[in-house]
Amino acid sequence: MGLLTGKRALIVGVASNRSIAWGIAQAMHREGAELAYTYQNEKLQGRVEKFAGETGSDITLPCDVSVDEEISDVFTRLNEHWPHLDILVHSVAFADRELLEGDYLGSITREGFLRAQDISAYSFAALGKAARPLMQGRNGAMLTLTYIGSVRAMPNYNMMGIAKASLEANVRYMAADLGPEGTRVNAISAGPIRTLAASGIKGLRGFLNHVEKVSPLRRNVTIEEVGNVAAFLCSDYASAVTGEITYVDCGYNTVGSEGQE
Repeated sequence: MGLLTGKRALIVGVASNRSIAWGIAQAMHREGAELAYTYQNEKLQGRVEKFAGETGSDITLPCDVSVDEEISDVFTRLNEHWPHLDILVHSVAFADRELLEGDYLGSITREGFLRAQDISAYSFAALGKAARPLMQGRNGAMLTLTYIGSVRAMPNYNMMGIAKASLEANVRYMAADLGPEGTRVNAISAGPIRTLAASGIKGLRGFLNHVEKVSPLRRNVTIEEVGNVAAFLCSDYASAVTGEITYVDCGYNTVGSEGQE
């Protein structure tokens, strides 16, 4: 019997086979969870349907998280398949490319700031609010993904760091709200991974090399390792863990900028 046998999980944000969300989906499938997926648009629909099939799922639902009606429709339609939901995984983030380069104050705009906050942080609260009726009393879990740029100023991360800080505050407030109903809310702060989303960050290769050089484990984390921690955090074995930001980064967050060489 797997850690998640009997659990039903909605995965929001799978974009490619290098996505952290895909690593999470694979781990949860391995541990016995039934899965459902969302896709952002028609361009990604076929790809997500293929991933769903690989994990034994035929539930794929459209959801642009910037549109309230689409978020609402996801859970209305999901309820036609399942009477309840145990796990919500949020793996969605966006900031305009020009807001991720160079000088933070020189690049920031009101429009770009609001868009990044909306898609990267508010969407987790919006999904949590819509999922709440299906998860109430299930002793379930909501999980999102963040990054160390939320608490440290990182080169070429800029606006996304602000959005991730907001997302982490979301985790704590949502945990306080939903705890009395039995729902836990946590985040994983993964180390840098060469995902489709991360490819838009200038200097990624150099930072991957840096982490490999100075992290205590002397390597970078994989989507499979993040998936394993996600499966644990959403399982009953983590029943007393909520409101937490768990680092899965080969220990990088624990060392100084130059590490212990």
